[in-house]
Amino acid sequence: MQQQGHSPSKEKDIFDRVKAGELIAQDDPQYHKIHEFVLRTIRLSVDLNTSTDVDQVRKRLSDIIGTPLDQSTTVFPPFYTNFGRFISIGKHVFINHACSFLDLGGILIEDHVLLGPKVNLITENHPNNPANRRSLVCKPILIRRNAWIGAGATILPGVTVGENAIIAAGAVVSKDVPANTIVGGVPARFIKAIE
Repeated sequence: MQQQGHSPSKEKDIFDRVKAGELIAQDDPQYHKIHEFVLRTIRLSVDLNTSTDVDQVRKRLSDIIGTPLDQSTTVFPPFYTNFGRFISIGKHVFINHACSFLDLGGILIEDHVLLGPKVNLITENHPNNPANRRSLVCKPILIRRNAWIGAGATILPGVTVGENAIIAAGAVVSKDVPANTIVGGVPARFIKAIE
């Protein structure tokens, strides 16, 4: 028999619950784990963003995400992330200046992806209900092979960008983008197929 006030979901690790898309309140007893990673990432980001060559950037970003970046991948600083551990970046990826990844929900970037400057990948959201507004709800972003994300585009939680797709500069993408298509605008809409 379950005791009153006992919540089975609270027994699961907070990171498992975040990745499962569960509502995470700031007063969650395990929230300190997220906060500790954020503080660590802030410290490491200072070194990353003062790096003087792409090899240093690659090494320092590898430290933040917890796995080595492939030598074929290039990231130009500054680069911003609030968490870092739920980012996965493939081979031959190019990430231009001033991109921002809020990755608690998970960001997977497959091989040969191009990200223009100031691209925002946002996996974190907040409930509409004002009583829960400071809680987090996270959903992953997946960017498939050979996609190109234009300068200043923002991709919102739960979006998959299909293989070879192009996101026009400045677009705000709130829905999945089919493979071999171009989308643009706010909110992003289909423009045309890639032939």
